[in-house]
Amino acid sequence: MKHLIFDFGQVLAHFEPSYMVGVYVTDSGDSELLQEVVFDRLYWDRLDAGTITNEETMESIKARLPRRLWDVANTIYYSWIYNIPEMEGMRELILHVKETYKVDTYLLSNISHYFADHAHEIPILSLIDHPVYSSKCGFVKPSAEIYRYICATYGLTPSECLFVDDRADNVEAAERMGIHGYLFDGDAEKLRAYLDEILQ
Repeated sequence: MKHLIFDFGQVLAHFEPSYMVGVYVTDSGDSELLQEVVFDRLYWDRLDAGTITNEETMESIKARLPRRLWDVANTIYYSWIYNIPEMEGMRELILHVKETYKVDTYLLSNISHYFADHAHEIPILSLIDHPVYSSKCGFVKPSAEIYRYICATYGLTPSECLFVDDRADNVEAAERMGIHGYLFDGDAEKLRAYLDEILQ
């Protein structure tokens, strides 16, 4: 195994709307409404695909909220990337495998242009050698095209890659392309032990 490919949300960092809203809102009713509207897959699937702009998203969000919540909704939307705590143990795991086994690390994430444009501000991503963002490449997991894209872009042999994701459908899609898969359950120590076994 020469290449480790990581998903982002729930693998490298916690993506929790309740937390991201709670940083700015204490009222439980407002919090629930903002979570439902700001992080609605209606927008986020299109953001991941790169087919809707930030401005269009915010206009749609505002249309579903009372005016008194517009400003905080805007703050939440443009600040969520700073409210994503790292998954426990994953920074140490990446440093360990890079230093011990000299493997290359990759990111393969369904994520928006906004995230991709600000990825350099997210500390754990400084440990990743090569990123692929769905909004930038035009393909989303679990489509076969995004796995072909990362392999073609970086000259990877699928059988030499391990893909770590928290969603079974994404892992299974990678495996159909000949990439080894690991379904992450949040336990970094278990993943580290597995990597130590297969990378030796």
